[in-house]
Amino acid sequence: MQKDIHPKGYKPVVFKDMSNGYAFLSRSTASSKETVKWEDGNEYPLIKLEISNTSHPFFTGKNVLVDTAGRIEKFRKRYEKKK
Repeated sequence: MQKDIHPKGYKPVVFKDMSNGYAFLSRSTASSKETVKWEDGNEYPLIKLEISNTSHPFFTGKNVLVDTAGRIEKFRKRYEKKK
C-alpha cells in the first residue's frame, strides 16, 4: 500500500440532504463557509447535498424524479434540435 496518499485534516462536518431535510454528522476534509448548530450544541460546517441515501430511488425503492434547479429543462434546452 502507498504511504501518505490519504488526505490529512479530517474534521466533523454536517451533511444535509436538501430534498428532504435529513442531516447527519460525519468526518470529512470538505470545507464550507456555512455552519449549523448540531444536536450536541456545537457548530459545524454545513455541506448541502442534492440527494442522499434517504432520498435516492435505489435506497428508497420509489421511482421519484428529482429535479433540482430545473436541471431537466436545462438539459432539454441545451440538446433540443434546432429548427
